[in-house]
Amino acid sequence: MVDLAALPSSTVALLPVGATEQHGPHLPTGTDTIIASWMCSEGARRADSPAVVLPPVAVGASFGHGYDLPGTVSLTPELLAAQVVNVVLWAARTTAIHRFLVVNAHVGNAAALNVATDHLRLERPDLRTAVRDWAALDADVATELRADAEDWHANRGETAVMMAIAPDLVRWELAVAADDPDRTGSLVFRYTAARLSRNGVTGRPSEATPDLGRRLAEGAADALARLVERASVEEPPLDAAQQGLIHSVLSSGRLAAGDAHGHHQAG
Repeated sequence: MVDLAALPSSTVALLPVGATEQHGPHLPTGTDTIIASWMCSEGARRADSPAVVLPPVAVGASFGHGYDLPGTVSLTPELLAAQVVNVVLWAARTTAIHRFLVVNAHVGNAAALNVATDHLRLERPDLRTAVRDWAALDADVATELRADAEDWHANRGETAVMMAIAPDLVRWELAVAADDPDRTGSLVFRYTAARLSRNGVTGRPSEATPDLGRRLAEGAADALARLVERASVEEPPLDAAQQGLIHSVLSSGRLAAGDAHGHHQAG
């Protein structure tokens, strides 16, 4: 058990953010949350610096999935952003943690999570906050995940990861007949999932294997561990004193420009 009152200042808190949405006929609605939580636990375990994992945010922003695919539950993007801000602020208030890494496993959350960390970096400059998608932590993993679909969902790679980390939740007998192509390549507009996929799948889950899943999951977890180690020691490129000096110089420049403008008008 972790003593939250005794955490060193270098501790990084990992916040898993997933979604509750239909993932084809063969994966559970909690797939994104399961993956985000596993990545955070493994990333923290593998890191050579202190890290803790916060409780996951299990309902994300799934507007893009629409109302037609059963099992989908969504927050508005604004509510998701507010929830993440609230979790971070409470954790910062009740522990010594001031470094927070949000680990996202649902592409539809991206805008809301960026808004959340924009609020935090402006309003709480004493905190360190960032967002990373698990699927983009390692370049080789990212390439492999897109091998069967650029706009992938419940595809070969995601199904393989679930086979590796939660095999009892994968209905393989349905996965073998669930392939559906990526139809987004030449589109101009955005559509909900039911206008793009026949069954909530984009890609070829029939090609998934546990070995592929282990390779993808471990590659991403190792990359997250290295990121945690960097995050545990990172400080802003400019400290507060340097920032104040820059602000003073800029203010002086504005005043000088204003004086020159006033003399010109007077003349």
